[in-house]
Amino acid sequence: MHNIARLAIWLLLCGGVHFAGAAESPTHLQVSYDVFKGNLRAATITETYTRTQDHYHIESVSKADGLLAIIKPETIRVTSDGTLTAEGLRPLTFTNERKLDTERNARADFDWTANRITLTDRAGKRTVPLPAGTQDRLSAMYQFMFAPLKDAATLDFHMTNGSKVDIYNYLITPDQSVTVPLGTFQTLYVTNTPKAGESRTEIWLATEHANFPYKMVITDPDGDKLTQVLTQYNFEP
Repeated sequence: MHNIARLAIWLLLCGGVHFAGAAESPTHLQVSYDVFKGNLRAATITETYTRTQDHYHIESVSKADGLLAIIKPETIRVTSDGTLTAEGLRPLTFTNERKLDTERNARADFDWTANRITLTDRAGKRTVPLPAGTQDRLSAMYQFMFAPLKDAATLDFHMTNGSKVDIYNYLITPDQSVTVPLGTFQTLYVTNTPKAGESRTEIWLATEHANFPYKMVITDPDGDKLTQVLTQYNFEP
């Protein structure tokens, strides 16, 4: 983990940035999260976002931590590659690879010309319709930087995990705050309204840092919580 002083300098440089479009997006982001199951740290996540002209690459590596690392030392590598448009990220390829449970690996290939997406997992390969604006599980978190959320009350989009494509509906509450290891920040609070038997997702987007997700909480129907909090945010314009 990087030096705290260096993190503070980066945060001062990043303060107040808002991207009007893909051309103004960062060329490089490096972030890290701690993941807690209940009150116990279960994993760490390191992510890198890189923009090269009108293309982007995102890589996320999750590693089990604590007791979970002893029981099952899993490493998960997720990638998203695609182009940047006036509307933000347009994925072309998504991969989700596990070091141990390889049968749970998944992949999505986007064909925006034919509006079709090819999904590949342990059930095989199939091609299904590709709804406009579909994101993958990784690009969706970075698409918040480009989405017009300032005066929005709701957010609806399709997302794939490599096995299926679902629609997600969220409510947005402005003028909230969140406290993470890097400090306290003003945020947009984004949450779904789960039906019976569904999990609740809560996301805090730091408005002073281009609506980047600083905290996420998933609460399953039994009340168990999985919490992801930002511990590092390095930005390069």
